[in-house]
Amino acid sequence: MSPYTINPDLNGEGLHIGIVRARFNEEIGLAELDTCLGELQALGLDERDIMVLTVPGALELGVTLAQMAQTGEFDALIALGAVIRGETYHFEVVSNESASAMSQVALETGVPVINGVLTTEDEAQANDRAGGKGRDCAQAAVEMANLMAALEPDASDDESDAQP
Repeated sequence: MSPYTINPDLNGEGLHIGIVRARFNEEIGLAELDTCLGELQALGLDERDIMVLTVPGALELGVTLAQMAQTGEFDALIALGAVIRGETYHFEVVSNESASAMSQVALETGVPVINGVLTTEDEAQANDRAGGKGRDCAQAAVEMANLMAALEPDASDDESDAQP
């Protein structure tokens, strides 16, 4: 059996990517951003096709991503930041609500939103994972942008379906 298969496409040429970074736990977010930008460049994106915004914390990511998605200017969006467990329930609230908002934006707009918000037990874990997460987010954004484009119906398909 040979099903039609769309293979991962990591060619970022011509894509427009938006990044929103939470400033809370700034050092970790900056490390993620640095590797994310480096990987996007390595995948062929022009720096002029990348927009980077910052927000106070992880809970502000969702509304910003939603506004960006609604512009129609971006092929994919990336959220970066870190939520580190503390002594209160706040960690769960921020982690869960920010992730939920990102998923909601993607589902409602059709624009892929890559969740690069680290949720860790301590700062050391976050620092260890920051670089890898930034790189992974860049790759996921490019792959998902290309997949969404591949799934778009061709204009010629629409014309051939039309009745005379």
